[in-house]
Amino acid sequence: MQQKNLDTLKSEINDYLKATDFVVFHGYARGLIERPAVDWDVSRYPDFRDFLAVGRQLGIRLIVFHHREFSAAVVDRAIEELQDSSYEYEEQRDIERRLRELRVYDGFTCAIELSFEHQDITYFYEIRTEWYTELNNLLEELDMFPDDEEDEDENPLSGYYSKN
Repeated sequence: MQQKNLDTLKSEINDYLKATDFVVFHGYARGLIERPAVDWDVSRYPDFRDFLAVGRQLGIRLIVFHHREFSAAVVDRAIEELQDSSYEYEEQRDIERRLRELRVYDGFTCAIELSFEHQDITYFYEIRTEWYTELNNLLEELDMFPDDEEDEDENPLSGYYSKN
């Protein structure tokens, strides 16, 4: 699902959470946790309020709220890696062009995640922009996802991709 402006949605969610009885924990993305998880169907039920209503009905008070701002540094790093790849020249130029086009989103919110725990299961509401999904697809194609063993602080690409 594509949300036209995730910056606006981020503010709307933040305002909504402040106006309710939820306790908000501004945390990191939890997409790689090692426990059972269930994803909300944002394509058929895009309103975050519906997701939060389920949490409220379950007696949930703590909501983890994460939002990611896109950094063009990811594109720069991908282009550097691309230079050393085994792609043919034309294909390499096409990928580089597609990557450079994504630089215009520097500073924009590219993903929002709400989550809560209930009976040892993590429930997720996650929405991403189409351009962020395109970036992830390009990086996957280039095999540029960081290894799980790497220290996230040492890898400038860490935290930007989900292996889901």
